[in-house]
Formats: sequence, structure tokens, C-alpha cells
Amino acid sequence: MEPLSHRGLPRLSWIDTLYSNFSYGADDYDGEGNEEQKGPPEGSETMPYIDESPTMSPQLSARGQGGGDSISPTPPEGLAPGVEAGKGLEMRKLVLSGFLASEEIYINQLEALLLPMKPLKATATTSQPVLTIQQIETIFYKIQDIYEIHKEFYDNLCPKVQQWDSQVTMGHLFQKLASQLGVYKAFVDNYKVALETAEKCSQSNNQFQKISEELKVKGPKDSKDSHTSVTMEALLYKPIDRVTRSTLVLHDLLKHTPADHPDYPLLQDALRISQNFLSSINEDIDPRRTAVTTPKGETRQLVKDGFLVEVSESSRKLRHVFLFTDVLLCAKLKKTSAGKHQQYDCKWYIPLADLVFPSPEESEASPQVHPFPDHELEDMKMKISALKSEIQKEKANKGQSRAIERLKKKMFENEFLLLLNSPTIPFRIHNRNGKSYLFLLSSDYERSEWREAIQKLQKKDLQAFVLSSVELQVLTGSCFKLRTVHNIPVTSNKDDDESPGLYGFLHVIVHSAKGFKQSANLYCTLEVDSFGYFVSKAKTRVFRDTTEPKWDEEFEIELEGSQSLRILCYEKCYDKTKVNKDNNEIVDKIMGKGQIQLDPQTVETKNWHTDVIEMNGIKVEFSMKFTSRDMSLKRTPSKKQTGVFGVKISVVTKRERSKVPYIVRQCVEEVEKRGIEEVGIYRISGVATDIQALKAVFDANNKDILLMLSDMDINAIAGTLKLYFRELPEPLLTDRLYPAFMEGIALSDPAAKENCMMHLLRTLPDPNLITFLFLLEHLKRVAEKEPINKMSLHNLATVFGPTLLRPSEVESKAHLTSAADIWSHDVMAQVQVLLYYLQHPPISFAELKRNTLYFSTDV
Repeated sequence: MEPLSHRGLPRLSWIDTLYSNFSYGADDYDGEGNEEQKGPPEGSETMPYIDESPTMSPQLSARGQGGGDSISPTPPEGLAPGVEAGKGLEMRKLVLSGFLASEEIYINQLEALLLPMKPLKATATTSQPVLTIQQIETIFYKIQDIYEIHKEFYDNLCPKVQQWDSQVTMGHLFQKLASQLGVYKAFVDNYKVALETAEKCSQSNNQFQKISEELKVKGPKDSKDSHTSVTMEALLYKPIDRVTRSTLVLHDLLKHTPADHPDYPLLQDALRISQNFLSSINEDIDPRRTAVTTPKGETRQLVKDGFLVEVSESSRKLRHVFLFTDVLLCAKLKKTSAGKHQQYDCKWYIPLADLVFPSPEESEASPQVHPFPDHELEDMKMKISALKSEIQKEKANKGQSRAIERLKKKMFENEFLLLLNSPTIPFRIHNRNGKSYLFLLSSDYERSEWREAIQKLQKKDLQAFVLSSVELQVLTGSCFKLRTVHNIPVTSNKDDDESPGLYGFLHVIVHSAKGFKQSANLYCTLEVDSFGYFVSKAKTRVFRDTTEPKWDEEFEIELEGSQSLRILCYEKCYDKTKVNKDNNEIVDKIMGKGQIQLDPQTVETKNWHTDVIEMNGIKVEFSMKFTSRDMSLKRTPSKKQTGVFGVKISVVTKRERSKVPYIVRQCVEEVEKRGIEEVGIYRISGVATDIQALKAVFDANNKDILLMLSDMDINAIAGTLKLYFRELPEPLLTDRLYPAFMEGIALSDPAAKENCMMHLLRTLPDPNLITFLFLLEHLKRVAEKEPINKMSLHNLATVFGPTLLRPSEVESKAHLTSAADIWSHDVMAQVQVLLYYLQHPPISFAELKRNTLYFSTDV
């Protein structure tokens, strides 16, 4: 049986797991991004799996690695007899003091729960009972016994801790407590019924509802708060919490008790009993058990769940979608009041027997959803990166936890917005009896996963049905305990020790593929993750009519905190009638897909690493190597002055007697001739071998250049142009002016910024300036075709900004603190500089020169 935590990872205690599961993100948000009122996880509907392993010591798990029922706890490392015994015994006192304080609170909570029991019992025999005797006994089952056990334990332990002596023994008290755990077993077995009974009684009896909503719990002796109000539902949850807490304290005590201390064997025995008890409880609890059955009487199981962005009433809503064996259910998290556990609210459901995928040509055009402007998405990324840096600085300086939490909350808000507004790939499903629903996904990969999972289930003999309101309520209620995806996929939900991902360039060669049953026109696309969603970065050429395509194409992919690489294999469709009305693109068929983790240890070597990715019987062979961002900053001037790559732009233009280098003019002309409507032009990587071939031809000034250009894949030509600018000995906008460009773009007064930015252009050497203005006009013409090529001014600024303004190695090292920092500070500013000029009205060389006086004096 699979517990809530992942196998192979140090498992959290059951209670910690439960608490983390109730957190929906850095803060609790509903599907529309509104802040939820946060409430503790009290009153979980049914018993979740109890993890019996101590928090910090997975090797002490009661089941052990070998799968046996129990093992005796082994002495923790470093506590051989006499080793740091004094320190260990001091820690022992601290552990016990903390536990004693929590025992006092627990006893007060049990007292508060028992307080209404006597008056309720007294009225049960009168003519106007609030509850029947049977209801009282069900709700308060075993509470009195648990209270007496813990009261006796507390009364005996308290004086021992108050009159502390290093040789004091209390192992026998824990041994006795452990031996009485059978009472908890009875409580656990009755827990669900107790909750249901209390809820029913609250609904039918106002008097009991008032009692159960405000029980008064005494504060600790030295506390200023004399009482706090807690719901009965919350208090009934407390014994479940306690059963694990005692076990964890035993583990901590053992850790700080020398092996030769008289308490050691007693505590070991108590821990063994406790762990065996928790293990036995787990045999009876299946986290996926549900009373819900399908119309055919089979148990309904959850197959897949996850967060998707739904387009509803022309706006984007974050939904949690649940795929069961016979039904797809779309839900959002309900707002809850403090003290109540969270629940899902069903927005709609479709029985799988009624679910159909409309073909692209059948589906009606989607409701108008305004795409989020690219520059706003980039602004969010910029804010997220800056906040990440601030959080790291606060942690490094041991900053206040409140300040860190505030920064994390801000980061979550921006990440949530990015998650909500970045997806653009339509995924439509239709109920054959009526309505269509539209989701937007960030990748074809997810769309394919959901489609395949649903179609696999639809192969079974499914029946159509309608859920009654009670059945729907029960099914929606089960979502909370069955879900496998607990948190919105944003980085602020990740642990601090999780990998921040890779920043730099990933070189990937897609070699070949095998396993196709019939000949087809085949190509692959490559995707990497960035800011919580996946982006398509490269595409191989189409290999026609084959079962064994051999691409052998190399791509250079920029990584922004990426952790995974995906390869998707498609069959190219040339039928113009099969156009998706949602995005005007011909729909190609996915033949297979696969994903691998980018492990820094494996990837960060200078050598190529060859791998095979398996997908639906298809095997794709590929190789990859990684260059970190600080390495990729290096510009190495060409040793020979005859070529054009790596040679100063002034040398090339002088030699050619041209104003703009021939390579720039020819690449721009070819892109404008046949690539201006290409989706992702300049963003999608060209094949590295093609780019290298073009580079060699331009360097040799070969007479066949024009013929080669006309035959070459347009993404390779676009890649050659980018490579030319990247390999200049210094960036086009020069190292000398780099700091001034960074300062100029940061000015807030529009007039001052305009003056400064134009003055900087005028300061550039003429060949640099004329080439820059030539490129600027070209990129504006590309952006005019944005509805078709999906490349906005902002997209183009993102691609070219770091290339034209990349600082020299010295400049970048001066303020480089981490790979992520360089992305957040330098690159974002470089993008903003180029975007400023792209959004500016046309700038002519002659006009700039004429206005020299104005730009240099008027500040």
C-alpha cells in the first residue's frame, strides 16, 4: 500500500503529511486567485494513512526496508555509551519539557470535549433530550478513557521534569502509555462514525449545534489567554494527532539518551510497541478506499488528477480536475471558515460514456479569451526572479521569518498569475448531451496525457448515468482525501533544498527513432520547463515516408531554471482541412512522448551524454551536454581576420565596403522572404549542424551562399543570424556603453529616459549603430505578423536582448551572485533595453546625427 508520501524519500510523520496536504499553496487561494480564509486541517473526513516512521529517521520505519512487520529501533548514530552524554541529557530535558507542555494542552482539549458530555447525558433521560444516549456514546466514544490515561501519565511525569536529575528514569511511564494504545485503536475505528453523527446532530438540533461550535479550552497555566474557542469537530481530531506525537517524542528521547542509561531499553520497548501499533492501524486503512461505487457496482477509483486552467465565462479559472474510472469531475476549492477543513466544490462532471473529443474541424471557435500580453508575463517572471533573490538574501543574512513569509506570499501571487495566464494550447471536451468545456494547457504533452488516460478508460464497457445530489456530494467529498496532486505547481511550494534548476544552454542532438509500425512523415519537438510550465524550444525537420527516421540534428536550448526535458514525436499532417479553430493551426498527430529529469551531476560535464527515451513502443535516441550561463557569456575573438564570425563589425564592414555586414543583410532578406510567417521564428532553434555549415560558407565567402540559403531550413538561417551577433568579440551595443544602457533603462522620468537612450545610440560606432537600426526595422516587420508567427515585439526582445547587450565576462562577474541572479538582473534589463527601441517610433541614422546637440545637453 502506497502512503501519502513518496516511496524512497524520507517520509514525514503522518500528522506533518496531513498538515502539508491541507496547504494549497504559499497561501490558500481559490480557483480564481482569491485569497482563501485559512483554517486548520481539523476534522478530516475519513482516516488517512498514518505514517509510522519518525520524522528524522526513515531507517526506523516500523516496516523497514525488508518489508517485515517490525524491527527494533537501533541506537542513533553518535550515541554510543558516554559520547557527549552531558549534552545528550540536556537535550533530553528539553525534549521532555516541550512534550510535557503539549501534554497539558492536550489534556485541556480532552477536558473541553468532555465538559458538555455530562449535561447532555443528564438531558438524555428527560422528555426533551438534546441527544440520545446512543448518539452521546458514539460521539464521545473512548474520550473519557483517553483522558484518564493521559492525566495519570502527566501527573507522574511532571514532578520528574520539574525536579530534574540526569539519572531520572521515566521510560516505564512511556512503556505504560504505549501499552494502553489499544484504546486509541478503538477510537480510530469509531472516528468516522463519531464525526458523521456529530454533524447530523448539529444539522437537526440547534442547541447541540451551538454547543459543538464553541467549546472552551483552558489555556496553559502560565498563558495570558484563559480560554480559546474550538469546534467539536476540531477537538475530535486531536487524539489522532497525539498518537503519532508520542511516537516521535520517543524517537527524539532515544536519540538523546546514552545507550547505557537505565531508561534506554525501556524507551526502546515503548517505541517498538508504538510503531507496531501504528503499523497495525495502517493495515486497516487504505487511503484510496471509498464507499462510492460506479453504476455497475464496481469500486470507483481515482486514475489521474491535476490543476488545469479552464476558460469559463470568457475568463480563466484554475480548476482541480479529477479523472475517475467512469467520470471526469471539475472542481474548485471552496472557501472555508476557520476551524473547518477544506472541501471541493463541483463545477461540473461528465460520465466518460458521454464524453467526446470534438475533432478540430468540428469544434466551434472558442469563446473570446484575451491572451495575456507577453510583456506582462515577462514582468511577472522578472518580479518572481527578483523576489527569489531577495528571499535567498534574507535567508543568507538570517533575516526575520515574517519578512521571508511576506516575500514568499508575494512570489506565490505572481507565480499563481503566471500559471493562470501563460497556457495557450486548447484542450476541448464535449458532453454528447450538451455542453462543451475548454481548458488551456501550456504543452501538447499534458493535452496528450489527459486524452490518452480518458480514451484508455473509454475502451471499457461504460454506462451513462446521472449522479443524485447526495452521490455527487459524496464523490466531491472523496476528492480531498484521494487527490495525488496537493499543491499548485509553483516554485514557492517547493522545499528550499530542492534543485533550483539549470541556467544556461543545453545542447541536444536528436539522433533517430525506431518502433514505428508503418511509414509516416515524422518529426520531434523539444520542450523544457520554466517558471512552472513547459515551453517548446526546438523542432527537427520532417523525415518523410519512413519507419526509421534519422535526424542527427543538434539544437542549442536556453534554460531558465529548467529541471526536465521532454521529447514529443509527431506525424506531420498535410491535410489543410484539419485546422484547429481555436488556434488556426493544422493538427499533427502525437506518435509518442517522453520526459527525463535534467540531473545537474549527469548533465554538467563537458562530454556528450547519450540516452534513449521510450514512448508508446517508440524509442528515440538523443545526446545532450550543458553549458552553464557564466561559461556561455564568454566571447572569444576569432584568431583569423578573414572570416566574419568573431571578427569586429567595423573590420567586416570596412573590408566589404558596406554599411551593414553582408551576412546580416542576407539572413534578414531570406527570413523576410519565406520565414516571416513561420511560427516561433527566432525562438525555435535551428539545427546546429545546418548553422555550422552556413557559418563555414559565410566565413569562406563562398560563391554558393545564395543557393545554400534558399535551400536551408529557415530556423537554421535565423539561428545563423543570432550566432553571428553572439560571436562578435564584443556585443553590438558595446561593453563600454553597457553600464550606461542599464542605468538609462532604469530611469523613471520618460523625458530623461528618452534623452539618455537616444544619446547612447548616437555614441555607438557608426557600423554598430547602422547595423542595429537595420536589425530593429527587420524585427518590427516580423512582429507585425504576430497573429500568424506568434512572435511579439516582447518575444523578439527576449530572444535578441541578451545577444546584443550581453556584458563582458568581467562586467558580469562583478555583480554575479548565482546563476539565477544573472537571469533576474541582467537578462531582464537587456530585454527591456531592446524592447524600448523596438517600441519607439522609427529612428533614422541621419535624424540621430542631426539631433546631436539636443541629446547631449538637454537633461
